[in-house]
Amino acid sequence: MTELDLNGLIRESLDQKQYQAEHWEGTFAQYLELVQQNPLVVRTAHQRLYDMVLSHGVDEIEIDKEKVQRFRFFADVIEEGKDGVFGLERSLGNLMAVFKSAAHGFGSERRVLLLHGPVGSSKSTIVRLLKKGLEAYSHTPQGALYTFAWQIDGEVVPSPMNEEPLLLLPREVRNKVLASLQKKVRTSYKLRQDFDLSPVSRFYQEQLLKRHGGDYQKVLEHVVVRRLLISEKDRVGIGTFMPKDEKNQDSTELTGDINYRRIAELGTDSDPRAFNFDGEFCVANRGIVEFIEVLKLDVAFLYDLLTASQEHKIKPKKFAQTDIDEVIIGHTNEPEYNRLQSNELMEAFRDRTIKIDIPYNLRLENEIKIYEKDFGRKHVPGKHIAPHTLEIAAMWAILTRLEEPKKANLSLLQKLKLYNGKSLPGYTRDNIRELREEASREGMEGISPRYIQDKISNVLVRDLPCINAFMIMNELEEGLDHHSLISDPETKKRYKDLLLVVREEYEEIIKNEVQRAISADEEAIARLCGNYIDNVKAYTQNEKVKNPYTGRDEEPDERLMRSIEEKINIPDSRKDDFRREIMNYIGALAVEGRTFNYKTNERLHRALELKLFEDQKDSIKLTSLVSTVVDKDTQEKIEVVKGRLMRDFGYDEISATDVLNYVASIFARGDTKGE
Repeated sequence: MTELDLNGLIRESLDQKQYQAEHWEGTFAQYLELVQQNPLVVRTAHQRLYDMVLSHGVDEIEIDKEKVQRFRFFADVIEEGKDGVFGLERSLGNLMAVFKSAAHGFGSERRVLLLHGPVGSSKSTIVRLLKKGLEAYSHTPQGALYTFAWQIDGEVVPSPMNEEPLLLLPREVRNKVLASLQKKVRTSYKLRQDFDLSPVSRFYQEQLLKRHGGDYQKVLEHVVVRRLLISEKDRVGIGTFMPKDEKNQDSTELTGDINYRRIAELGTDSDPRAFNFDGEFCVANRGIVEFIEVLKLDVAFLYDLLTASQEHKIKPKKFAQTDIDEVIIGHTNEPEYNRLQSNELMEAFRDRTIKIDIPYNLRLENEIKIYEKDFGRKHVPGKHIAPHTLEIAAMWAILTRLEEPKKANLSLLQKLKLYNGKSLPGYTRDNIRELREEASREGMEGISPRYIQDKISNVLVRDLPCINAFMIMNELEEGLDHHSLISDPETKKRYKDLLLVVREEYEEIIKNEVQRAISADEEAIARLCGNYIDNVKAYTQNEKVKNPYTGRDEEPDERLMRSIEEKINIPDSRKDDFRREIMNYIGALAVEGRTFNYKTNERLHRALELKLFEDQKDSIKLTSLVSTVVDKDTQEKIEVVKGRLMRDFGYDEISATDVLNYVASIFARGDTKGE
């Protein structure tokens, strides 16, 4: 490709209008024109963050008969799911309720938001999403915000804290402007900018007022307004603070520090120009500041947080109080939070925090999504992950987080399935809500997704073309002996016992799939189904059935009907009800002009498959797989079954062979539970 072609490619790829809009500069009067067109540019940080999340859309879903909002933003719409959070609708709903309250000025804007939960529950991911979302939003016309600089005697002095230009107006004038703008917007919250200018801006404003004899209009002519783009990399609108060694950290990292070189030039340390507004609170103005492991901070830092949250002010060392407009959000693990609860000296801090619990996920389908995000096919090229491998790992993770049900007839695995939306006889959605309420701490303990991800990675790096659930289960079990966060022998034993539970469940799953692959002869199932329906119809209508071979009318074949019904545990006392139910179902379809197909009735479909499997398994001689000699006819039938496993269930050649061999060994030892 020639240089000219490359230049053309660059020209075509660049969005000039976007770049021009993002680098807009103008006078204060021109800014007021922009504000009239889009009054939302003057929102507070809390209002902007709230609108940013809502701008991506909200879905209403139902969980356990309860309508819950799902905010699309938290699926990471910005980077196509890279940091997507799954299964935390209730927690994220609580978080958004706080943002809504803060946007309306109901008091939560004066609190420190504290995300609280076990390690690896996605607390930092949620904050990372909010920071990333705010950055992207500031590049859009809807999320645009502006700041200003002073132009004095040929020198351009930027606002040190990227302040809102409307703060240049006296408070009473500003309130009138905001009241006028309010009439033009359809927001449920009130536009407000009840902050004071930074000491530096006040200094220049006062100087210019003196120079121009109090003419405010002339002062504003020295103002250059520009578009503000939030950027964590450039420390604009996003601050991050992390605890370090106490000897190497002081509060100036939060609030900024005196510039001693400037003191030498200016001759006094009280001049606001002799201060560096580079603390995390200062750079985060107009945006968000994150406190990583906030409760590991020294008490002196927590006192700074009190004033910053309650008063929206910071007090730099040897310097005047300075207003800030930002969302303060921290995250912490449970041990630190428990220490805070027991520390009477920290009562003031507890009073100024809003705790949002971020538990582990308890829904299997969502836990699987977490691992598919990292280990899906497009992320692991050249390796085949056998079906159910990630599912079994996710199942074990959730079992470790659940509390034993108080109902004697309910197992932990059944509870997991109920939480995942599966129906169980005798349990309604109301029962599931009761189960959740009686186990209020569920999800606050157990195995972290991070541990599962590490163990899956360990298996993936081995020189194997295919990995399966048994490899992962073995790796998970071996890792428990060296798990740094689990020291209690009883807990380790419980987790290992739960691995036996998921191992048994996995055996049932693959046994079921092999059974279905063996009985996947659709013509044979259709014939069996037709025979069954003919007999059921005759039975329910007190008629006889014509034998297709002899041509004689005979009594309905009770033995055939029961051999199918027993496969799905229909007791003899309920056979009449089940048969009438089938006939009513066929009749209802006929009324709608639809033809009955066994595939539309899941229970009957399963019963027919199991019956066909029972009839065919001996002819296929699956158990011969574990012997050294397999005749040609059997081998051909096995290849057909293997092909169905690959076509219908997602296995590859290796994993299909492994599964067939394993299920064959089960039948060889006579373990036919669940057939």
